[in-house]
Amino acid sequence: MGKADAGKPVKIRKVHPRWITIRKAVQFLLLATFIYLFLISRQDVPGNDLIGHFMLFDPLLALTSLLSSRSFLALTVIELLLAVILALLAGRAWCGWLCPLGTTLDLVRFNKNYSARIPEEMRTTKYSLLLVILFASLFGNLTLLIFDPLTILYRTLGSSIHPALNQIVTIIETSLYPIPLFQGFISWLEVTLRPAVLPLEPLFFEQALLFGVFFLSILGLNKLAPRFWCRYLCPTGAFLGLIGKIAVFRREPEENCRNCALCSRACPTGTIDPEKGYRSDPGECILCLDCFTNCPDSTLAVHSPHTPAIGFDYDPRRRHLVTTAVVSVAGAALFHSQGKFEHPNVRLLRPPGAAEEHILSNCLRCGICVRACPTNIIQPAGTQFGLERLWTPVLEPERGYCEFTCNICGQVCPVDAIPALSLELKQTTVIGKAFIDQNHCLAWSDHKMCMVCEEMCPLPEKAITLTDLDIVDFDGTKRSIRVPQVDRSKCIGCGVCENKCPVIGEAAIRVRIANPDLYF
Repeated sequence: MGKADAGKPVKIRKVHPRWITIRKAVQFLLLATFIYLFLISRQDVPGNDLIGHFMLFDPLLALTSLLSSRSFLALTVIELLLAVILALLAGRAWCGWLCPLGTTLDLVRFNKNYSARIPEEMRTTKYSLLLVILFASLFGNLTLLIFDPLTILYRTLGSSIHPALNQIVTIIETSLYPIPLFQGFISWLEVTLRPAVLPLEPLFFEQALLFGVFFLSILGLNKLAPRFWCRYLCPTGAFLGLIGKIAVFRREPEENCRNCALCSRACPTGTIDPEKGYRSDPGECILCLDCFTNCPDSTLAVHSPHTPAIGFDYDPRRRHLVTTAVVSVAGAALFHSQGKFEHPNVRLLRPPGAAEEHILSNCLRCGICVRACPTNIIQPAGTQFGLERLWTPVLEPERGYCEFTCNICGQVCPVDAIPALSLELKQTTVIGKAFIDQNHCLAWSDHKMCMVCEEMCPLPEKAITLTDLDIVDFDGTKRSIRVPQVDRSKCIGCGVCENKCPVIGEAAIRVRIANPDLYF
C-alpha cells in the first residue's frame, strides 16, 4: 500500500448516523436543483442562466475552460477555487455529496453487496483520461469533455430523455383524448406541463439514440460494481482524487477494529481493503459515510495536510505523464487536421456571434445552448465536421430557424463560447447567407406561384423580394411570373426561409457560411 497510512491523525471523531441522512438529503436536493435548472433553461425566466454556474462548479470543466481559452473569467476562477478548497478539505466529497450523476448511480445500484473481480489497476484509466484532457486543453482542444459527468447528464437529459418523455406523453394524450371521459384531464395536463415541463413543439436530435445508449451503458456498468463509472472512468473524480491525496478529512479505522468487513462491503467505490487493515485510499473515498452505517468502530480522522496518501499501484506515474502528453499532442494535431479541407463544409453554421476559434477553445460540449434554443435549430455536431468539433453547437435550418427576437443561447452559455449579444446586435449579426437553387425552386423551375420564403423573412427590410420574370411556359405560351431573389447584403442567414420552404426533400433556398476563411 506504500505510503497510504503515513502520518498520525491529529484528532479522531465519531461520525453521528444523522450525517448519512444529511448526505442523502444534500444529494437529492442538488439533483432536484439540477433538474429544475435544466427545465427553466429553455424558458425566458429569471435564473435560466444559473445552470451554467452549476456546471462550472464542476472543477474539471472550470479548469479546462481556463486552460483552453486562456481567458481567466473571474467567476470561473472563483468556482474552481471553491471546488479545490472543498477537495483539499474532504477529498472526493464532491462526488459523494454533490455530483448529480453520482446520485443517479446511487439510485441504480443493482446489488449493493456484489462487485465483479476487477483489477485495481483499472482505476488508472480515469487518471489517464484526466491527463489527456488536461494536456489537450493546453492545446485548445476540449473534445474529450464529452466524458465529464455533468456534460453527460445534461446532454442526455436535453437530447434523449426529455424529448423521449415528451413523445411518450404526446402519444398517451393523443390516444386518450378522443375518449370524452379523459378530455378534461388531458386539457388540464397540457396546461400544467407545457411549457413548464414539456416543450410546446416536438424536439428532435439526430444523435439522441447515441446519447441515450451511452448514458444507459454508464448505468449498466453498475451491474459489475457500484459506481463503476466513478471508480474507473470518471476524469472529474480522478482530478478530485489527486487533490484528495492530501485532504484533511479522511476515513480511518480504529485500532480495535472487529474485522467484520461490513465497511468493506458497504463501500460504493470499493476502496476499503480488508487485507490492509481496512484502510482506504482517500483519493478514492467519496466520503459517502456508508461505512459508518453498520460499523461502530469506524471514525473520521483529521490529518495534517503534509501526509499525502501515495504509492498505490494505480497512481499516475512519470510514464503516464509522458505517454499522455504525447497522446494529447498527437490527438490535438489529428483532430485539427480533420478540419482542413480544400473545400470547407459550407453547412458549418454557428450560433449568432460565435467565432469558430472561440467555439473550439471554449465550448464545454455541455449542450446548454442546444437545450435552450426554442426552435430546435441548434444541434450537437456529429463527425461530419471532424472530431475536433464533435458535439459542439451547429445550426441546422432544416430542423429549425434562428428566431429573430431570441438571443437566449448567448445568455445561457457559461463560458462565452457563444457571446451574450444584445437583441439589437443579434438581429444584425450575420450567421450565413441564403441562396436559391433555381433548379429546385417551385417558382423558378416549375413556374408555380410560391412566395413562402419572401413572406417568412423576418427582417424589417426583407432580404428576399419577388421580381417579375417573363418566361415561356411548358406548353409554349408566354407569361410573367414572380420569382424570389436574395439580397445577400441584407441577409443574416437566420434560416427561417430554408426551414419553411415547401419543397419536398432538400429546401430550394438554403443557408451557407458567409465566409469560409473565417472557419478554417
